Amino acid sequence: MASVTVRRWALCTAALLNFAFVFISGADFIRFLSFRAIYHNITGETTLCQDSIPWSVALQDSSVLRSLVVDLGLLALFTTQHSLLAWSPVKQALQSVLGALNRTAYCFATALALQILMHYWQPVTGAPCLWSVRHAPWSVWFPLLCFSLHFFCWAIICSILMIFDYPELLGIKQVYYECLGLGDPLSHKSPRAQRLLSHLRHPVCLELGVVLWLLPALSLDRLLLAGTLSTYLALAHSLDKQDLAYLCVQLKSKMQLLSEPHQGSADTNDQSNSNHKEK
Repeated sequence: MASVTVRRWALCTAALLNFAFVFISGADFIRFLSFRAIYHNITGETTLCQDSIPWSVALQDSSVLRSLVVDLGLLALFTTQHSLLAWSPVKQALQSVLGALNRTAYCFATALALQILMHYWQPVTGAPCLWSVRHAPWSVWFPLLCFSLHFFCWAIICSILMIFDYPELLGIKQVYYECLGLGDPLSHKSPRAQRLLSHLRHPVCLELGVVLWLLPALSLDRLLLAGTLSTYLALAHSLDKQDLAYLCVQLKSKMQLLSEPHQGSADTNDQSNSNHKEK
């Protein structure tokens, strides 16, 4: 009995520590993608690029090429580990070893790879920007517009993650269900929901695309980052008509609940129970 209690405490501690690490990494990722790039333009700094240097000279500069090689290696590290751990044979092998901590380990590895990428990322400052808004009044208004849209997109991303069962995505729910002897949380979802999640584990493509590309100045290293992550997101998704139909049904049911708040409590409870089973 004592060993079971210790094991449960160990599982819960690991899940909570992973949640804290992922949360910190997420905050750092927001700063890395949005606030740092926009802040440079708002304050008038010009270290992001050198427009006076021709492209023919910049692409022959050893420092520029070295930075691009380092950044490309960091992106390869992130995408490789993220895809490798999601590969079915590796996933099954880790499941047999880690059990309920499999999803937790996956999120931890992703957050660790992101931390390495952000820490060792090399900005390319010796080449011109692909575009740069520096003329008044747009040099002030356009960065503010980018900042507002980035804030709005990150708010949508956080909301979608909450709707898509955030504790299950981070592996917290797996540990909770393991301690209560309920099995895998995915087994309690409907087959259509399981199918959707197998095709759409990252429901933030459009919003993340806006964050990656909408900037006051697009440097060469940012082009590499945005292009690689956008391509990776596009290749990782495999939604089809069945998934779209399921999403439309779920959205319609949610809208009906919001538009009819004064129905009888019995009808509301029945609809809620039905939606819970469908999920």
